[in-house]
Amino acid sequence: MQWVEVTGRTVEEAKEAALDQLGVDEHDAEFEVLEEPKSGLFGRLRSEARVRARVVPTAPRPKVERRERRRGSRERKGNSGDRAGGGDRAGGGQPRSRSEQSEARAGGRKGQTVTTEQSEAQVDPPSLAEEAEVAKAFLEGLLTAFELEGQVGSEELDEETVEVAVTGTDLGLLIGPKGQTLTAVQELTRTVVQRKLGARSGRLLVDVAEYRKARRAALERFATGVADKVKEAGVATALEPMNPADRKVVHDTVNAIDGVVTTSEGEEPNRRVVIMPDQA
Repeated sequence: MQWVEVTGRTVEEAKEAALDQLGVDEHDAEFEVLEEPKSGLFGRLRSEARVRARVVPTAPRPKVERRERRRGSRERKGNSGDRAGGGDRAGGGQPRSRSEQSEARAGGRKGQTVTTEQSEAQVDPPSLAEEAEVAKAFLEGLLTAFELEGQVGSEELDEETVEVAVTGTDLGLLIGPKGQTLTAVQELTRTVVQRKLGARSGRLLVDVAEYRKARRAALERFATGVADKVKEAGVATALEPMNPADRKVVHDTVNAIDGVVTTSEGEEPNRRVVIMPDQA
């Protein structure tokens, strides 16, 4: 997953800005503080905090690799016991020289390294197609449980993202007010895939009745209209609080328009985008 690097007056402000760029919630991201903010004379800010962040990788270290590491640890303990009991003697019973002992230990370590590399090559995280199949089966079961009619399909949006979409009529129950139920369904689907496959290797999105597609288009139109008014009046406008994914849509839309820029202010769940005239 690609890292983004941002700055802010505080570390928390920089983290919030990174979440806006990634379009995810805080629990889906990991951060690395590159530089703490520094104060100058009279409390003035001399330099801003600098943070980098990325979406949390979802595939854990392969279980086979962990088993091989434990096995290697037991082998090293056994070798240690051999040395304590006279294991440093050659096959003919003669004591080994220090150089021979070093070569033997080095050879053992090399063998363990090869074993670990082989185990890594043998275990792969699930493919996007495999994740999509598990997600589709779960969502089909959800439709049955709620006695709803619909079809479930999937599409790989890019090499790291797959979208599973439910289409049909009267699916508002799975969307909820402002898409809140849909957000919960998406998180539940991700959890099911994680438990079923033991890992996730990409970003899994869930849509119902093209709600996300329609909302994105509506947000783009809305943001463009507000940006035009800000350019004309020269006055900044703060939008209503949005989730990170919606804020990202607004940021991307407005920042593609000359004469206006965006920033974010506030804390979750009341963080909002501010559209301002570009003073540059």
